[in-house]
Amino acid sequence: MALFEVRGLDKAFGRNVVLNGLDLDIYAGEVVTIIGESGSGKSILLKAMMGLIEVDAGTIRFDGEEVTGQTEREWTQTRRRIGMLFQESALFDSLSVYDNVGYALQEQTTMTEKEIATRVAETLTLVGLPGIEGMAPADLSGGMRKRVALARAVAVRPEVVFYDEPAEGLDPINVTRVNRLLLGLQKSLNVTSVVVTHNLKAAFAISDRLALIHDGKVAATGAPEGFLESEDPVVREFIGDRMRQVLRAS
Repeated sequence: MALFEVRGLDKAFGRNVVLNGLDLDIYAGEVVTIIGESGSGKSILLKAMMGLIEVDAGTIRFDGEEVTGQTEREWTQTRRRIGMLFQESALFDSLSVYDNVGYALQEQTTMTEKEIATRVAETLTLVGLPGIEGMAPADLSGGMRKRVALARAVAVRPEVVFYDEPAEGLDPINVTRVNRLLLGLQKSLNVTSVVVTHNLKAAFAISDRLALIHDGKVAATGAPEGFLESEDPVVREFIGDRMRQVLRAS
């Protein structure tokens, strides 16, 4: 059984149909990267799976339980099992790094302050930023902010982590660093990772499986190497001959 089962998902904003009968399965322990053109609905799908937006039709099941239509109180319980790295990091600028990373631990758990301090320190070490608890987000570089946001996402030790454009706005060195961190956390924390990105090199480097959204549906899904050899015209057009050569060489 899939950890997430998405069936017949529809979402429109006025006349703009974003998702149109989309189906997708996500299995425990894998890294799935959702790719597609800008505006294809990648981030909308992620937010629907987090209960951050309501869909117009269709169902989402998480670990065998339908979560579509849950109340906000019910979603709060479900989200305790899911961590999310937002595209813009979304750190609280008025809080220290310590309070950012420990926020969900303070709000959602019964851990003592000493236990929270230990968990925050452990998690910052996991993302390669030990000892920066007292710093403010404004004092961090873009790459450091992204890693602190990642620490916050995994501090509660979720079963699933959603990544919305984890490499957005980063230089190539930090893109590589974030990719390595994602894979390292995947292994050390034994989580399921769902990634949305337009960075094809990153997608091919980290993924067990890709899912290409086109015309509101998952047009193709499979291992990255299968995408390179695919004769599907939608897949070939999306990747492009030049990028295919780059990906084969990398």
